[in-house]
Formats: sequence, C-alpha cells, structure tokens
Amino acid sequence: MLCPFCRHRESNVIDTRDTDDYRIRRRRECVKCKRRFTTYEEVEQEDLYVIKKDGRREKFDRHKLMTGVEKACEKRPISREQIEALAGWVESQLRKEGKQEVKSSQIGELVMKRLRKIDEVAYIRFASVYRSFTDIDSFEEALKLLKKKR
Repeated sequence: MLCPFCRHRESNVIDTRDTDDYRIRRRRECVKCKRRFTTYEEVEQEDLYVIKKDGRREKFDRHKLMTGVEKACEKRPISREQIEALAGWVESQLRKEGKQEVKSSQIGELVMKRLRKIDEVAYIRFASVYRSFTDIDSFEEALKLLKKKR
C-alpha cells in the first residue's frame, strides 16, 4: 500500500473495522513519514447496471451517486462519512436483491428514503432534481408530503 503523502510502500495497520456496506476499513500509519490514512477493502462483485429513464444501460457508479448526494448536501451539516454510508447502504440494498440490472428510479427512491432521515433540506434538494420539479407547486407538494411523514 503506497502512502498517499510520501509514496513509501510500507505501512502499519492501526485499526480494522467492518462497515455497513460489506467493506473493511483500515486505518494505517506510514512507516516512513508517520502520517495516517484510511484504506478500504471490499469484495469484488459482479457489475451492476442501471437502466436510465430513456432506456440506456450504464454501469452502476458509486462515485456518481455520491456526487449527486454531495450536491444536495452542500452547505448542510452532513459529513463525508454520512454520505459514504448512504451510498454504501444504497449499493448494498441493490445488491441484496441479486439482480444485475436496476432502474435509476429505484436508486433515487432509496437515496430519498435515507436522505429524509438525515437532513430534510438535502432531501428536498435531491428530490427537486430527481423528480424534475418545474414550478413552486411541485416544491409545495413535496414539502406537504415531508411534513405529513413527520
């Protein structure tokens, strides 16, 4: 494992933990520069494909999912770890089904389900893009649903 700071090849594992999304988190310390960094180990799984609204298929991309969630969470009190956990949870839910293809709408619904519990403003932001709100009435309807579910 290369140190991301000094590129030295040797490091010591300080701590190892399982994560909720079937990965192993390892906290490491570089033998040379003594700086610490985190690595993740995960099982190599079969490719998962997303069927887009227009019928196109593309590989599931966890980073693309996280980017969309990060945009919804900008300037909100939500940590990177929470966003990573959300993305991991969504991916694990999809993989539990055992299917190789999932609809993008299913991914959006899972994200909204989790975001609603984390931060209501981020939830509304995500929903506005995901559901393609076109006017103020769309926002009001989403807010009414959110208040109703409280």
